[in-house]
Amino acid sequence: MKAKEYLSILQEILHHIDEGVHVLDRNGNTIIYNESMSRLEKMETNEVMKKPFGEVFKNLNSENSTLLKALKYGVPTFNLNQTYLNKYGKEIKTINTTFPVVINGQIIAVVEIAKNITKMAEMSQIILKLRNEIGGPEKAKNKRIKKYNFNNILGNSRNFVNVIQRARKASENSASVFIFGETGTGKELIAQSIHYEGIRKNKTFIAQNCAALPGSLLEGLLFGTEKGGFTGAVDRAGLFEQANGGTLLLDEINSMPYELQAKLLRVLQENYIRRVGGTMDIPIDVRIIATSNEPPEVILKENKIRKDLYYRLNVIQLNIPPLRDRKDDVLMFANMFMHKYNNKFNKKILSISKEAQDSLLKYDYPGNVRELENIIMSAISMADDDEITLNKNHFTYFNLDREHINIEYCMGDTGINEYLEDLEKKIIENALKGNGHNVTKSAEALKIKRQTLQHKIKKYGIKF
Repeated sequence: MKAKEYLSILQEILHHIDEGVHVLDRNGNTIIYNESMSRLEKMETNEVMKKPFGEVFKNLNSENSTLLKALKYGVPTFNLNQTYLNKYGKEIKTINTTFPVVINGQIIAVVEIAKNITKMAEMSQIILKLRNEIGGPEKAKNKRIKKYNFNNILGNSRNFVNVIQRARKASENSASVFIFGETGTGKELIAQSIHYEGIRKNKTFIAQNCAALPGSLLEGLLFGTEKGGFTGAVDRAGLFEQANGGTLLLDEINSMPYELQAKLLRVLQENYIRRVGGTMDIPIDVRIIATSNEPPEVILKENKIRKDLYYRLNVIQLNIPPLRDRKDDVLMFANMFMHKYNNKFNKKILSISKEAQDSLLKYDYPGNVRELENIIMSAISMADDDEITLNKNHFTYFNLDREHINIEYCMGDTGINEYLEDLEKKIIENALKGNGHNVTKSAEALKIKRQTLQHKIKKYGIKF
């Protein structure tokens, strides 16, 4: 196959990916400009292809263009936040990675990969604006925001009761808390309980998922922005300022970009923040509760969290046991969810058969309490209106005995990722069926956002 044919195949592949790709040859002429980059910059491919970069982008040079800088100096850039205007004057925000391709010591091409975060940036600004408009706890009292406390936490297993006792003690002070627990174990429930039954209960509680935004946007969201700091920036308080006097929950801290962790550490050490683009230090008094769905020893070993930050956060550590280690609580939760979904689906189930109970007790629950709830919801939805007992044939969600998991157990020839994806698909299909294929109600039942459910429906090709 000739080089020209390889290039044609490569271009065809690149036209079908979401990231924008722009490649210049050694002479600065565009040789690849995919459709995602075309949509991002609002320029037709034929306006750019095979033309000198400088003729198309006349306001850019080797000092302000990462592509030309890489071509001239061989300088790569990684995850650089850029803001610029397209030819129609619309502001575009991207995260770019640019690097030279070097063979035998010579630069033969430069590649730029751009991710469009314009809408994500706009959304983060809207989030900040809305949180500012809430105006703290005084205005929030009249808002219908669900607040959890220790009375909402159920569990009789000794290892879980010990964790709750430690959490109650943590609520009596303002020390940082690090909560580890697998997905579905109730980390935020415990974090809210520490706040709303603690000495800061009359102050603001704000939760932010660190995996939800790229580092550049998360920084602005946490620390706020100063007008003039970058194109389009306005004076806006970040989450630290909004939570001043209260508690900030940093969910999935192990997903926070490493470079941003250094700035968070400085805040914890100095008790002040500086807005992005600002020069003034702003004193803050915020209690930090951090959570991780991976064990501390793992995220430390894999450098997902700085050691100095971890030790600063880990003043009080709470390790929530998974449901497989709380078998005393399984049937209690099962009965609670049975009554909940009786009411929701207008069913009359009064009990769970001994055979079904045995199967529930054998299962390992990789999704923990959240998964158990989905199992019971699915079973209730499968029951006929006149039935009063759940038995094994109602658990069409999956065959509990056959699919009892201990990793080495029956996953067939699939790996754990494929297995869990299949499991998730079945949960979603049953939730949709149990809620009359209403996406909004199904999302509420699954305790996920409607947009997230729509994404998963598309991902798994679920038809209804």
